[in-house]
Amino acid sequence: MRKRWLGVVIGVFIVGCLGSSFAADLKVGCVDIQRAVNECNAGKDAKKNLMKEVEKFQGLVQQKQKDLQAMKETLEKQAPMLTADARTAKEKEYQGKLREFQRWGEDNQNDLNQRRTEMERNIAVGLYKVIKKIGEDEGFSLVLERNETIVLFSSKALDITDRVIKAFDAQKK
Repeated sequence: MRKRWLGVVIGVFIVGCLGSSFAADLKVGCVDIQRAVNECNAGKDAKKNLMKEVEKFQGLVQQKQKDLQAMKETLEKQAPMLTADARTAKEKEYQGKLREFQRWGEDNQNDLNQRRTEMERNIAVGLYKVIKKIGEDEGFSLVLERNETIVLFSSKALDITDRVIKAFDAQKK
């Protein structure tokens, strides 16, 4: 992140220092990487697969919640008839299963987030290669990543995201 930011600052500094003669030959483009990841075919497919996994996970969560609720209701019904030791043991068992469920849920959520991040990273790596090729082939002096922290504004004329998506999808066929 710091390298990118430094590159942007250096690029702006060079453009400012070299003056209008160099600026006339300067060809700049911007790419919205996040949009490209989401809109390319590989991103759409990965998102569908991830959504299937999320739905499966949610189904398992609901089933486990029902099981825990049933266990709690049974405990509440039996509590008046149980001895203090038996009630304490059943409550500990319920609390243990509840903690186990919570850990299981967190672990699975973390796993899904990690897979989503890895999928986005893999697609972004492929997109960067396409961006580099387009930049070289079309004579760009500078191609910036368009996001709120690096490029606050850029003209639509500079945006090459659609071309990058199209080229990325074409190479995947």
